[in-house]
Amino acid sequence: MTKRPLILVTNDDGITAPGMRALIDVMKELGEVVVVAPDKAQSGMGHAMTLNNTLTLEKVNIDSTLVAEYACSGTPVDCIKIALSQVLDRTPDLCVSGVNHGSNSSINVIYSGTMSAALEAGMSGIPAIGFSLLDFSWDADFEQIKPFIKTITAKALEKGIPTDVVLNVNFPKLLFNQIKGVRICRQAKATWEEEFDKRVSPHGKEYYWLKGEFVNFDKGEDTDEWALSNGYISIVPVHFDLTAYHSINRLNAWDL
Repeated sequence: MTKRPLILVTNDDGITAPGMRALIDVMKELGEVVVVAPDKAQSGMGHAMTLNNTLTLEKVNIDSTLVAEYACSGTPVDCIKIALSQVLDRTPDLCVSGVNHGSNSSINVIYSGTMSAALEAGMSGIPAIGFSLLDFSWDADFEQIKPFIKTITAKALEKGIPTDVVLNVNFPKLLFNQIKGVRICRQAKATWEEEFDKRVSPHGKEYYWLKGEFVNFDKGEDTDEWALSNGYISIVPVHFDLTAYHSINRLNAWDL
């Protein structure tokens, strides 16, 4: 009898987050599921790792139908590392991260704990997908996107994800029948225009809140931002080789 695929599930919103529980529901239909996720919210942690503190790993029983489920005190990247080292007895066939409460399109992929977990899995040779929904609400409706998650994941298991590539999948905040389809996109050239709001506590101590506005400078219709704004699911193939190959010849001309 052929073994069902082993699927590692993680996120950055914490192990009890509704987005993750929805993702687990879908993954159980496709394979054997092991969960290793942060025990608390770790949004915006990027590729941070715990180096100067200890980690804890607690087996939990939120969903008794799973193969195993663990809450880790560390970051999303810590979760992948400890899953591969201490939890799993074989290499997973797939790692999925999310579903994130909020967008990870465009430049947000750099800051995202959700995508960093997927990238860490990809760096370890494991096919990986990060899923995000453009709704920051804890009560976001993930039922609308479950069929799309299942289709994308099943296709990834069947066809395989290109080597050294991780998929960044973002869903618009729409009802199932309002989503027009799926677009394979490039990352939009956009950024955050940020500032710090300086305040003073009742005890006279100064402190700061980071705030900002997301600004999209990219007018292309082949980007993730365009797709999401026009009712499509965006899939951006992301790779973790950060070499700017197009600049090598120009830099060689410096004759260093």
